[in-house]
Amino acid sequence: MLGFPLLLTQTGDGITLAFTPDVIVRFLIVSIPMSLIAVGSGLWTWLAVRFRVDGDDLVVETGVLRKNKRRIPLSRIQAIDLVRPLVTRVFALAEVRVELAGGAHSEIALRYLGRHSAMQLRAELLARAAGLPGHTPEAPERHVWRVPFGALLGSLVVRLPVLGTVLLFFASLLFLVMYTEGGILAVTIPVLLALIRAVIAPLVMYANFTVAMSPDGIRLRYGLLETRMQTLPPGRVQAVSIVEPAIWRSLGWARVEVTVAGYAGERQALSSTLLPVAPRHVAMHLVSQVFPGTQVDAVSLIPASSKAVAIDRAEGAGTDDVVFVTRHGWPCRRTDVIAHARAQSVRLTMNPFQRLFGLATVHVDAPPGPVQVAATDRELGEARAIVESTARRARAARRAGGDPTRWAR
Repeated sequence: MLGFPLLLTQTGDGITLAFTPDVIVRFLIVSIPMSLIAVGSGLWTWLAVRFRVDGDDLVVETGVLRKNKRRIPLSRIQAIDLVRPLVTRVFALAEVRVELAGGAHSEIALRYLGRHSAMQLRAELLARAAGLPGHTPEAPERHVWRVPFGALLGSLVVRLPVLGTVLLFFASLLFLVMYTEGGILAVTIPVLLALIRAVIAPLVMYANFTVAMSPDGIRLRYGLLETRMQTLPPGRVQAVSIVEPAIWRSLGWARVEVTVAGYAGERQALSSTLLPVAPRHVAMHLVSQVFPGTQVDAVSLIPASSKAVAIDRAEGAGTDDVVFVTRHGWPCRRTDVIAHARAQSVRLTMNPFQRLFGLATVHVDAPPGPVQVAATDRELGEARAIVESTARRARAARRAGGDPTRWAR
């Protein structure tokens, strides 16, 4: 690719593609060294990574001249993904991504293994992380939901921001045709790119989305060009949000987003969707599988104070023995859920307007992620009572839940 422009020759008739000896020599002088560099760097990268399972640890060695060894306890595994970009699918290869608790530099990527070897490695890591022998066969799964392609496309289109962008796109096209004003392309092209990002990109990413439950966790499969098989071991989901945009509510649709410890940055954005769209009762059923022993709709929500003046209107908050639930948002309604056993901390905050009206916000903190659970605009005395009650329930839930590692035991 770098040498291709050297095949082009400027002549009196313009730029032409010429294969004269001088041109071919110029092309080879550039292309051969660059090809050797590309192949050499690929081999160097391949030689630089070795891994093995040593007891309860995953050992990864990197580097050729300077060795670096990482020993990771399998109990820290938050998720295991099998990723197959389009080109690697042609050669029956797969990438194994192991997500660990620890932030932006906690991912281990093993590129690339044979598809069968990658699935065997995934099964062994999940078994050992659960406290079972490594040769334990892959656990069976129970199908929960498959997102139809038409429902996915419809859900992406019938959103207020997308509909507004579509109207702006057609209006700019009409103006361009009627007045032949090229300057309007400064509006049309960015709007088109926004539509591609809002509709086409998610459509390609989440096509063929399937959710299944198994003893080793939640299994997600999705992707049209790049396919991904994601496995979240039991107890790794920290918080859940049921998202219902205005038009979706009239159709009975909902989306489920999650916070999983270990994902960070771009990986977090790509892996935060547990279900892109489904009937609301399916979404609620999936949440009850993530946090066993709870029914979100059965939790009684106490409305926020009537003195609240926030734009993101808080509808209410409530709790039971398993989860803490808040609901807020207009026109897009969000129901945020966190299990008491997953709560990292509980805190009370007051901004200047809240201090003026004697209000406060209670935050039940999960690890950083798209779902942040907060009961906003509560009376100050009520907020303090919520903090004490939630902290007490969290301590009790952690004692009852025991050690989340080695869950199969």
